[in-house]
Amino acid sequence: MSAGRGGRLARAAGSWWVALRIARREARRTRGRTALVLAMITLPVLVLTFTAVSWRMSELTPVERADRQLGAADAELSWVVRVPIVQSAWAETWRSDPEDVPSAGPVTAGQVTALLPPGSRVVPLRRWVAFDARVGGRVDDGLTGRAVDLGDPLGRGLVRFHSGRAPAGPDEIAVSPAALHRLDARLGGTVTSGDGARSWRVVGVVEYPDDLGPMVTLHPSEGRMETEPGTSWLVDLPGTADEALFRRLNAHGVLVHARVPAPASATVTFAPYGRSAMDVEGMSVSVLVGGLGLLEVVLLVGPAFAVGVRRRRRDLALVAVAGGDDAHLRRIVLADGVVLGAVGAAVGVALGVAAAFAGRPLVEQHLFGARFGAYRCWPEALAAIAAVAVLAGVLAALAPAWTAARQDVVAGLAGRRTPPAHRRRWLTVGAALAVGGAAVAAFGAARTAPAVILAGLVLGELGLVFATPTLVGVLARLGWSLPLAPRIALRDASRNRSSTAPAISAVMAAVAGSVAVGVYLASDDARSATMYLPTLPSATVLVTGSDPDRPPPDLSRVSEAARDHLGARTVAPLVEPRCGSDTGLCIVSPVLPAERVCPWTPGDRLTPAQQRRARADARCAEPEDQFGGTFHVLVDDGTALPVLTGAAPADVAAATAVLRAGGAVVTDPRYVRDGRVDVRVTRTGQARPDPPAVTAVAGYPLPTGLGADRMLLSPAAAQRLGLSVQPFGWAIAADGVPGEDRQGRFVAAVRPLRAHVEIDPGTQGDAGRPLLLLLAAAAGVVTVGAAGIATGLAAAEGRADLSTLAAVGAGPGLRRLLSLCQSGVIAVLGSVLGIAAGLGSALIILTALNRRYASLWPVPEPYPVVVPWVTLGVLVVVPLVAMLGAGLFTRSRLPVERRLD
Repeated sequence: MSAGRGGRLARAAGSWWVALRIARREARRTRGRTALVLAMITLPVLVLTFTAVSWRMSELTPVERADRQLGAADAELSWVVRVPIVQSAWAETWRSDPEDVPSAGPVTAGQVTALLPPGSRVVPLRRWVAFDARVGGRVDDGLTGRAVDLGDPLGRGLVRFHSGRAPAGPDEIAVSPAALHRLDARLGGTVTSGDGARSWRVVGVVEYPDDLGPMVTLHPSEGRMETEPGTSWLVDLPGTADEALFRRLNAHGVLVHARVPAPASATVTFAPYGRSAMDVEGMSVSVLVGGLGLLEVVLLVGPAFAVGVRRRRRDLALVAVAGGDDAHLRRIVLADGVVLGAVGAAVGVALGVAAAFAGRPLVEQHLFGARFGAYRCWPEALAAIAAVAVLAGVLAALAPAWTAARQDVVAGLAGRRTPPAHRRRWLTVGAALAVGGAAVAAFGAARTAPAVILAGLVLGELGLVFATPTLVGVLARLGWSLPLAPRIALRDASRNRSSTAPAISAVMAAVAGSVAVGVYLASDDARSATMYLPTLPSATVLVTGSDPDRPPPDLSRVSEAARDHLGARTVAPLVEPRCGSDTGLCIVSPVLPAERVCPWTPGDRLTPAQQRRARADARCAEPEDQFGGTFHVLVDDGTALPVLTGAAPADVAAATAVLRAGGAVVTDPRYVRDGRVDVRVTRTGQARPDPPAVTAVAGYPLPTGLGADRMLLSPAAAQRLGLSVQPFGWAIAADGVPGEDRQGRFVAAVRPLRAHVEIDPGTQGDAGRPLLLLLAAAAGVVTVGAAGIATGLAAAEGRADLSTLAAVGAGPGLRRLLSLCQSGVIAVLGSVLGIAAGLGSALIILTALNRRYASLWPVPEPYPVVVPWVTLGVLVVVPLVAMLGAGLFTRSRLPVERRLD
């Protein structure tokens, strides 16, 4: 038995060896097709290899992280608390017992040195310092500051100098190359602070390996940094950090990050919370996305193998005549996939590694924002990528291999084409997979499981792939009434379904994914825009003081800046109620009438039955938030009311009349009953706090449609409630919605006043537009590529038909028109099927999400179905581009060949 099994294995190995030799010879003979297949396999392998190698180089080893963080120092100390702590080996985390203890507070160099061995030296380091500067007429607060003495060897080891020297005093700074560009400065130039109170001279250009963004380095004498909380200390030890030093420092609450890990006996391992579930979800999504990419490559490469099998049908028939069975024929075709997949994998991996090494500086600067570690690869990932490339080649050759094994030997020897009959079962399988995929995607959307949604989409696309050959055949039967060129194109597409259907499926898969994601993003943007409620009218700007205990910014300077930069029409005072300096904090708020209070709050855990009752209760249509409702309460006589509410003139006049009569205005109409509103004053912070006092005053409802609820008390009502008043800022009515440039100039003008500026940012409705265009561009590239590949293969396959057309008198332009029609069949049919599939998938997902959310209370805003017309417009134009390209790049001269029968 074992001898028989060994003989079969030997024969199979010999058969595979012969098949591989034949595949290598065929690859050399058909260099054009070989180059095409290699390009389609090599490109994704190159991209994946580039990504894997770049990611591997970005992951630093513990030694590299220590070198980057410590520079020339032996350790970095952070005095976090005043009680003993237990830290991890490399000081990523720590904990104390008890856990909720106050921070260590200010620490001096002498206190740190007292815990270190004799001869140790420390240098203070602050890794984050607030920094802003004036750039032109605006204030740039997007820079990061650090404070360390770069003139000291310990501090200098943290950076790499590009030019200049280290700052020597508080009026000098060093900047990174990105900050130099952002500040529009130069070496030796001056940088002014945002409030204009001080300036620094740029004396050096340095780079931190861990942050290549806009970074400014200040001298440590800036603001008595040594005594500020959050300062760490670079340490130069006379020896190495041993276990005794770790224990002594940890006992005083000092976190130690040294070049060597903390001894195992003095550390504890912290298990990350919830990591396994996140990893499983992320791995599932990654596998499914990789599967979609593999399917796309298989569909693009498949037509080339199918055409190759048809061109070699006589050679395969000779193999069958010589005694080869179906298994031998399949192995010969599959060997093409193995050889080309292996060569494409090798070339792609080599080019990807070289590109990752060569493009490393650009990736560091523009993608990761930090320098990488040593030059290294990721052997396990590269092996997996190469294996997937070989698998893609084998899968692309699988269908042509089965076709080759079923061909008629006599017809193959005679050179006749006998396309196999396509059975209806493939249409049945495709329809079943499409329906099943839609159900799985809907189930995943109802459970908010991205992996399940993606699995359903994959199944649905596979179903459409199986059904595409039948659809092509149906279209070919309907083409009898068309002119000659499109009729021939449809006939060839039907006769050569093994090459046409994969190309159409590749276009369909790319377009369907782009449309589905595009519809979801557009719907999500529309939902976010519907849910967004501005806190201020569009042309309103609030200016308040940064310190609540100090007077508001000077009116004359605020008014001048508002007129110059905002075209201000009105500057109204903002006045808030106070309970007096001796009573501590007080809260003033309207009281919702008892008969209008919803029995539940959104923070409650309600049963499904309670949620149904809440949805049916009119009192719960606009429930209070889980914090009980928050009102911005101001004291106003009607001056600030139009600026804060943006209401119509008639409503403003009525509300102002109520305020001048001693009443109050509330932006939520539910709080006003019979023309009265109850106002509650709660005094806290006293030794014996008074019970809340509720007083009824005349009320006027003024709905504004804004997201911030406000109550405006008249001065008389505030006096009646026993409240004092205090100005805290100004409300400005601009002459229109201020743009970013006007906002920047105004903020820069009031920054010296230590003022805080509030402007409603508005919605970001076009946030997803770049991604939509990117998806459409990717689908367009696939569409043009698949159409061009399939058209070229069809032209090579139909050379005899073109010769016949030339012989019977067809004009030279017919070949261009025929190529245009062949490309149109693939691009148009694939795009139409893809758009339909994408819209259907998105509709299923959005409907499932809305049905799930509709059973909740409070009822969230449903997802509208929004069609991204920009994406669809691109996808409609792309087939026309593919057709025109095929027509322009096809030679018009028809070949005239001598045919021997």
